[in-house]
Amino acid sequence: MGIEVEAKAERKPSPFYGPAKRLFDLAVALVLLAVTSPIFGLVAFFIKREDGGPILYGGSRIGKDGRPFKILKFRTMILNADKLGPAITTGDDRRITRVGRVLRASKLDELPQLVNVLKGEMSLVGPRPEAPVYVALYTPEQRRVLSVPPGITGLAAIEYRHEVRLLHESTLADVYEREIMPAKLNLDLAYIRRRSFLYDLELLARTALALFSRD
Repeated sequence: MGIEVEAKAERKPSPFYGPAKRLFDLAVALVLLAVTSPIFGLVAFFIKREDGGPILYGGSRIGKDGRPFKILKFRTMILNADKLGPAITTGDDRRITRVGRVLRASKLDELPQLVNVLKGEMSLVGPRPEAPVYVALYTPEQRRVLSVPPGITGLAAIEYRHEVRLLHESTLADVYEREIMPAKLNLDLAYIRRRSFLYDLELLARTALALFSRD
């Protein structure tokens, strides 16, 4: 299981890449927040209607240079779900609410991360941030993914967009830690070696296509 990535020498991005990427992130995040504000209101209504609990979930993640932050998502699980099971969820996880299943299938639960982008904790494109318990398992080489801001989408996020299909409660920890996580980190490291503004645009386009794909 997993995707092999050809090892290549790292290509240093342009010195203008960082500032341009940040300006692009800010502009796109502001526009998307404005355009999707009606969706925010609608999703908030249905989440609140289902069980009266909080609308947003703030999970602990590790960002650039190992700094912890709270990743924002629409809440898709029952109250106190983090105390009732593992940090990674499966497609048949009984903690997911009815509204949550719709949000996860459509990826709408990720929309609040645009706020993380505005705050500078995340970028539109980059390695997906992991929970502290899994970052603690990284090898020194794998920790290189912490040298760049984490992203809402990225190479690994696209290739493993159907990750829940590979996970089942009985083999959750073993499959994720031994196979899926290392494969995703290899893809994230491949992104870091190749990163550029044009490559970021390519990955954003691939993400948009994947959202409307039926596979």
